[in-house]
Amino acid sequence: MPLPLEIIGLHRPDITLVWEDEHRTVFPARDLRLRCRCAMCIEEMTGAPLLDPKRVPADVSAQGIELVGQYAIAIRWSDGHNTGFYNFRDLREACPCPECTRRRAG
Repeated sequence: MPLPLEIIGLHRPDITLVWEDEHRTVFPARDLRLRCRCAMCIEEMTGAPLLDPKRVPADVSAQGIELVGQYAIAIRWSDGHNTGFYNFRDLREACPCPECTRRRAG
């Protein structure tokens, strides 16, 4: 399981994770908010999206970030949402940087 050494993102437009290998993953805050997989955002049985992206403000930001064990973070968002966990493995695998995007394309 990859572990970030540092998480930077409170009240910022981006959330940055710096990993043990010094790789930096930077997600625009809104993109990360839209990736939430909690039961309020994704229908549990079908996987159908419940979250309407139009309802997420362009300037949404993290108001709080907490560790969940040693495998995820929970984010309290400025739009009032706070029920999703973001797994470190998924965050690393979804890194949007050009290097990681090329590697996934393959």
